[in-house]
Amino acid sequence: MTTETSKLRGGENLSLKRKNKNLLYKIFPISQWLSEYKKEDLVGDLLAGLIVTIMLVPQSMAYAMLAGLPPQVGLYASILPLIIYAIFGSSRVLAVGPVAMVSLLTLSGVGAIAQAGTAEFIALALILALMTGVIQLFMGIARLGFLVNFLSHPVLVGFTSAAALVIGFSQLKHIFGIQVARAEHPYQLFINIINNISATHLITLSIGIGSILILTYFKKFLKRNLKSLKFSDVISETLSKTGALVVVFVSTILVWSFGLDSVSGVKIVGEIPAGLPPITIPSIEATQIAALFPIAMIISLVGFMESISIATTLASKRRQKIDANQELIALGTANIGASVTGGYPVTGGLSRSVVNFSAGANTNLASIITAVLIALTVLLFTPLFYYLPRATLAAIVIVAVASLFDFKSFRHIWAYSKTDALALLTTFFGVLIFNIEIGIGIGIATALLLHLYRTSKPHVAVVGRVGDTEHFRNVLRHEVKTCPETCALRIDESLYFANTKELERTLLSAVADEPKLKNIVLICSAVNFIDASALDTLERVVEELNSTGVNVYLAEVKGPVMDRLEKIGFVENFGKENIFLSTHQAIEFLGCKKG
Repeated sequence: MTTETSKLRGGENLSLKRKNKNLLYKIFPISQWLSEYKKEDLVGDLLAGLIVTIMLVPQSMAYAMLAGLPPQVGLYASILPLIIYAIFGSSRVLAVGPVAMVSLLTLSGVGAIAQAGTAEFIALALILALMTGVIQLFMGIARLGFLVNFLSHPVLVGFTSAAALVIGFSQLKHIFGIQVARAEHPYQLFINIINNISATHLITLSIGIGSILILTYFKKFLKRNLKSLKFSDVISETLSKTGALVVVFVSTILVWSFGLDSVSGVKIVGEIPAGLPPITIPSIEATQIAALFPIAMIISLVGFMESISIATTLASKRRQKIDANQELIALGTANIGASVTGGYPVTGGLSRSVVNFSAGANTNLASIITAVLIALTVLLFTPLFYYLPRATLAAIVIVAVASLFDFKSFRHIWAYSKTDALALLTTFFGVLIFNIEIGIGIGIATALLLHLYRTSKPHVAVVGRVGDTEHFRNVLRHEVKTCPETCALRIDESLYFANTKELERTLLSAVADEPKLKNIVLICSAVNFIDASALDTLERVVEELNSTGVNVYLAEVKGPVMDRLEKIGFVENFGKENIFLSTHQAIEFLGCKKG
């Protein structure tokens, strides 16, 4: 074997090893950060893991109760899913677990089939987590992350703002200590609370209001006050995130010390089973799949949208990359993990991820540390939560979701686009009047219909030459030069079935309005696609105009569009000499000189 051959094979082997290594990193991102792990990263990961645990323990119990589930289910959903995400997730700081939005969706979807808190309800929640995981896993493998594009920003703002109200009002019964009948539609919940407000339990209300005030102080003011007292940024940031733990500790001590549960009737969490959940595979029936599929699909999309937006934002601050389809795979496997360990659907949480990032998390080891600490809590410390008031957990939920009501975005969208604001409002009221699934469906349908309406009437501008330059601009906006026998039309929209008639009307009107017109130049710089319907209309209109003595030319056709036109034979029939690289060339060819 020659030296040259040996070098060649050595290079091939090195290339193959590098390729296999990159594939391993792509499928299992944990292998990359583990191989690059530095000792100095450990302090940040340990601190972040501890702080997120302090937040997640009370939050996970609160969100589980919001979902109509026992508090331990939230703890179970905060163990294995975190470890699985650490293995497959491309974000190094995203904190996965129960969140308010997904908890509400779980309550909405499963609550339509079974009574909250029952064994059947819990079993269906596990099935919902499994279905959500399978859907997200399939979407990731099939690279279907683009489906979230159907949830436009106005639709999401409308949905989250309405959901924030529904979540907040759903917790008021715990704050006021009243019994509220189950409502079929969200707006009925508001009415039921008002009708029962006279039965308020004052001690429970005091605990709830006090918890809200303490949580708000920790969230809004404590960090600033600590900094003014010369505390370091790390200490100030850490202490400001312990509000949930403080209200849990204080309210639990109060109820236990004065026997408020037995003497005054304050509702408490009660016994939480100790020990890790067993590994079980939920048994599924076809009827359950059919009933839960719509809400599983919504949770898959909404959960992914929330996660990817958080992960991308935080990754950009450290110049790291996020793989959207890998995130779907990671969330899918995490939800499957939640299902087999007694949990319910999970996703990336905004507040926890920001805390994880700010606390100095460098890798997903922080999430693994959080999972281990929560597992220890489930094993050893659940008896400490026996006297925890339900009003305290409700206060944690209310304060957490208060920021979801996004009036600022509504004002911005209303000022910018009334049609987008219409999609927002239809989603908002659709959720409040009907339910979450129908509300989101109405919002998506409205956004798509408005898009079809806008694009069915494409903006077409008559353009002329700016001075002696080679630039062409709208005759209604600039002082330009035009030719009496030539009309240059810039089409500012892709051409498809919904706007073919408008295209035909525009071209024929241009000829009818100018009897001396001999040439039409269609400027296609903004045309990214021409579908079969638009192509058929274009061919027919060109033929009609040619028969009346008007010639049609094309300019600035994009490469991908030109490729398709050549493939179908349009260019050959139309005449390649009638298609110009620029508008300037077309106008020069037709005798309209500069000057």
